[in-house]
Amino acid sequence: MENNENQINIELSAEVAEGIYSNLAIISHSSSEFVLDFIRIMPGLPKAPVKSRIILTPEHAKRLLFALQENIAKYEQQNGKIKIDENSFMPPFPMGFGGGEA
Repeated sequence: MENNENQINIELSAEVAEGIYSNLAIISHSSSEFVLDFIRIMPGLPKAPVKSRIILTPEHAKRLLFALQENIAKYEQQNGKIKIDENSFMPPFPMGFGGGEA
């Protein structure tokens, strides 16, 4: 007999499966959570809306870090090193936010 006690069925709706494009992520944290804001910056537009906000526990944020590191390593093995301009880590303009802090 199979033990399915620890098995989780994950559902992905058609709407969520489409995904949301983001070309900027801003991460903030408190003592109890990490907040990841995914933003889409479009050329020529004065505002850049937050398209999605994900809130994680510190433990889950660290698990996400490890999962990203593992997947990036696998990607680079198959596709070559991802090149990043060192100046691209910070936006080239001041960031202003309309809302309060996370």
